[in-house]
Amino acid sequence: MGDHNECGCKNIILDNMNPRIKTMEYAVRGPLVIRATEIEKELEKGVKKPFDQVIKANIGDCHAMGQTPITFIRQVLALVAYPPLLEDPKFPEDAKARATAILCGCRGGSVGSYSDSPGIELIRKHVAEYIERRDGFPSNYLDVILSAGASDAIKSVLKLFLSKVCGKRTGVMVPIPQYPLYSATLSEFHMHQIGYFLDENKNWGLDICELQRALDEARKECNPRVIVVINPGNPTGQVLSKENICEIVKFAQREGLVIFADEVYQDNIYAEGSKFHSFKKVMMEMGEPYNKMELASFMSCSKGYMGECGLRGGYTEVINFDPDVKAMLLKSISAMLCPTVLGQATMDVVVNPPKKGEASYEQFAAEKESVLKSLAARAIMVAETFNHMKGVTCNPVQGAMYAFPKIDIPEKAIEKAKALGQTPDTFYAFQLLESTGICIVPGSGFGQKAGTYHFRTTILPQPDKLKVMLEKLKKFHEGFLQEYK
Repeated sequence: MGDHNECGCKNIILDNMNPRIKTMEYAVRGPLVIRATEIEKELEKGVKKPFDQVIKANIGDCHAMGQTPITFIRQVLALVAYPPLLEDPKFPEDAKARATAILCGCRGGSVGSYSDSPGIELIRKHVAEYIERRDGFPSNYLDVILSAGASDAIKSVLKLFLSKVCGKRTGVMVPIPQYPLYSATLSEFHMHQIGYFLDENKNWGLDICELQRALDEARKECNPRVIVVINPGNPTGQVLSKENICEIVKFAQREGLVIFADEVYQDNIYAEGSKFHSFKKVMMEMGEPYNKMELASFMSCSKGYMGECGLRGGYTEVINFDPDVKAMLLKSISAMLCPTVLGQATMDVVVNPPKKGEASYEQFAAEKESVLKSLAARAIMVAETFNHMKGVTCNPVQGAMYAFPKIDIPEKAIEKAKALGQTPDTFYAFQLLESTGICIVPGSGFGQKAGTYHFRTTILPQPDKLKVMLEKLKKFHEGFLQEYK
């Protein structure tokens, strides 16, 4: 063995490593982002560029884009992380009360201790109360599992379906365009992705006939078991109507599918007439047999008005799951010990915010409203700017944090992209990055109809920076069309 290693040979190489890891892709942190980071380092070293900074509009990272943290959340986090501050008169009493309650739920009174694998019981109870207030239907804290962000929860529940039936892989229905977590995870788990197209001409609406088409075609190759719905949509920014959700629930019930409701943007609703309806609430209102269906819904503290991406707090509520299966889920997550306790504490503040009459209520409510109003204004600014650009169309950003405009790419540019071994929208995105420092994600990373090209950009840069970014993007686009006309 010593000779083997001394000769420089490696025990694990590309040819003998897990092939599923090689095939998985995660576009929002792909080659463009790697290049954007390289450019940042080049700028630091004084390399001359046509711009002085990189704007990473590729990912929904609120605080990295200048959003100010919510004071109350950070006060509670400071108190739980350093309990001597509980004696400091500068901290409001309601923040101290929240922090004290969280610390009482921690072993040894410290957030540095492990919690139970599904999370601190008190916080799970607060999540259940939050869901109950939101939906008007009972929620059992034993159905709530805390997680390190929604992504971990999604993977944990999806793992339950990792089995073959009659030799066929599990099929999972995902919207196209989709959030690449799903395609990456399905690739990693060797599950079959059943893509169903959202209708761009109907504001990225979800058509039941398209769901049926996708399902019927996939049955030959796989055993469909799950349907994923992202509402509000990522990357498309649409908000589903209650009627549309009813149709999806009926379809899932008829076809024997478990619903994964990715609802992490439920606070991010901007368009007039749009409203968030949770899948659980709609199912319960529909009565039997729909209220008996299996549902996993996901929430995160990374989005909304909070934007606490790095703290990794989230939850899933699993309802109507077989008790034995739920026991297996809990056993599976116990191997990870527990989610980050600071993330759990953040989620506790999100689901148990200051109430009217408490010391922090006025400031908390004002900060929350300010963030959401600003995002709503930016949503309009982004869509209007794109729709005034030649060869670009963009649906209204009804919710979430992204725009997904369609771009017409000239034939000459398509040919150049092919010569470079790139998709046309990837070529466009690389040209934009090298010319302006703006990092976006090409639509091919999310999926799109053949012959159409898109890109995703966040609406998160602060208004002044966003305006500059859009002006740069518009100027680049005009130059790109001129160069390749």
